[in-house]
Amino acid sequence: MESATPVIVAIDGPSGTGKSSTSKAVAAQLGLSYLDTGAQYRAITWWMVNNGIDIEDPSAIAAVAGKPEIVSGTDPKAPTIMVDGVDVAGQIREQDVTSKASAVSAVPEVRARITELQRNIAAAAAQGIVVEGRDIGTTVLPDADVKIFLTASPEARAARRSGELKNADLNATREALVKRDAADSSRKVAPLAKADDAIEVDTTELTLQQVVECVVTLIEEKRAGK
Repeated sequence: MESATPVIVAIDGPSGTGKSSTSKAVAAQLGLSYLDTGAQYRAITWWMVNNGIDIEDPSAIAAVAGKPEIVSGTDPKAPTIMVDGVDVAGQIREQDVTSKASAVSAVPEVRARITELQRNIAAAAAQGIVVEGRDIGTTVLPDADVKIFLTASPEARAARRSGELKNADLNATREALVKRDAADSSRKVAPLAKADDAIEVDTTELTLQQVVECVVTLIEEKRAGK
């Protein structure tokens, strides 16, 4: 179904709540563009790691935050992420990058650079866009037409993430998610938080299709002026 009215949708929430799967499916169903903002932060982290930048030194990270060229493909059926012309879609999911992403993302200069990039992509999406992340509704696109905040129990999130990581230890995965939540929620710049006007959807007991249907309905109701 093609989009009739351009609409900007912000989908936020912690890891393991189904953000990526939901956002891609919703965008594809409604004929919208799609942006995985987490991939952008992972991409710049990948660049830092591969260029020998000290991840423990925020000033070192800040000094080079503007150097890498990051390009996000916004087709929900085949999203891409490039850094300086290199396809890094697989590499940014590796543990070495994942473990460092929160530290890099917390640097104000990095957030300013990536936030500007995200806003430009959203503004250029003629049909509208679904943007998923952790601070979209609160910081990046506070005027988004529809704001969704996905949640799920720590156990459900750990089970989903363990499945994605193939044979990962469930307890270790749960601990890593809790640690990541704490880091993202407590950072000084653009912390993970639910926007006051966001609609919360608990995905713990829902199938992916049920979550997608729920979000699509919310978007269509907004378009209809309900």
